Amino acid sequence: MLSTLTSIFLWAVFGAIMGWWLGAATGFACLAFGLLIMVLVSGAHVSRIQKWTRNLNDPPPPSIGPWDAILAPVYRQLRRDRHEILDLNRHVDGIMMAAEALPDGAITLNADMELQWCNQTACEHIGLNLATDRHHSIFNILRAPEFSRYARQSRWDGPLLLHIDKDGLEKSLLLQLTPYGLGQFLIVTRDVTQVEKLETTRKDFVANVSHELRTPLTVLLGFLETLRDMPPESLTPEQRQRYETMMLEQTRHMQSIVADLLTLSTLESSPTVEGETVQVSNLIQSALKQGEALSGGQHIFVTNLDPNLAIQGMENELSSAVSNLITNAIRYTPKDGTITVSWYMLDNGDACYSVQDTGIGIAPQDIPRLTERFYRVDKGRSRSTGGTGLGLAITKHIVVRHNAELQIQSRLGVGSIFTLRFPKSRVRILDS
Repeated sequence: MLSTLTSIFLWAVFGAIMGWWLGAATGFACLAFGLLIMVLVSGAHVSRIQKWTRNLNDPPPPSIGPWDAILAPVYRQLRRDRHEILDLNRHVDGIMMAAEALPDGAITLNADMELQWCNQTACEHIGLNLATDRHHSIFNILRAPEFSRYARQSRWDGPLLLHIDKDGLEKSLLLQLTPYGLGQFLIVTRDVTQVEKLETTRKDFVANVSHELRTPLTVLLGFLETLRDMPPESLTPEQRQRYETMMLEQTRHMQSIVADLLTLSTLESSPTVEGETVQVSNLIQSALKQGEALSGGQHIFVTNLDPNLAIQGMENELSSAVSNLITNAIRYTPKDGTITVSWYMLDNGDACYSVQDTGIGIAPQDIPRLTERFYRVDKGRSRSTGGTGLGLAITKHIVVRHNAELQIQSRLGVGSIFTLRFPKSRVRILDS
């Protein structure tokens, strides 16, 4: 402003001098000409400023007269604000990336319980689609009566355990609703499906081991009380011998259960083993001899064994796994059924030990749980087939320790195929 007034004053002085020298008309003409030049220059400056306002990221135009003192601090402030906005955006991007990386789901709602944002984990948990579900009520998206009752409370002191069906699979979610900000809400979701399965497995294990031990203990206790209360001369030698034999059988059964549990504990203590080269065909032949004795000639055995195919591992553990599969096939295959035992190499270099039977088969829903401790397909826990119910659990741990895989195929009334597949890294070829 001061520079503009100075320019006008100088033009007025110049006009006054010219008017004194050449006349008043000339003086006014010089003043008018000077003011016109000032207006044109000011207009040019304004035009340059107007162009600059279209892209405020560029520095302001230089040499624009009195506008320099105005635009310079404006541009410096704009540049500071721009840097602060970039920093804030980087922080926001970092927060969003962290929220996306959370193992738990996160959902933000407005005061009307409408979806504002969610991370990918929440989309997988509940099946949300942010592009289509944004600004829709969470009650219309998550249609569960228990969630509706939970979310409509005035306070949320604890989480909600919600069971939902997603893609045909039941999923257990732990939901916690929390208010934040001004009238906003946060829902945190956690998938506890595996935790619930583990808890169910733990409860089943406790129930099963209690059942397995209770029956022989009951038998022992009954016989002991009988022998204690009855006079010695009231029992014939044959009766006493029969009672003692039955008590011995029950004691050995409990001893087998304890031994298998200790074996499982030992196997779980170390995840993998190196071992030495084991000629698996010899282990299979030994297991087959024991199996034929157990079968008593009631089954047909077919073998297909590669004698030159060996495995690097622990011989006693591999022998147990080999024997368990043959024994199970014998126990669950009716009389005159066929049991096929194979030991061969696949095209990719892996080695497979498979036991195929024509037995009773297994229902699809039971297959995933076969390797659980004491799990029995027959709900009455019938012991007509013998065993402790720990054979497949032990076999699975042996397989894991040898970096192998247990594969189970079965059809009810047709039969089953149990396969141990060993990786190429553990396969050894023996000289003929």
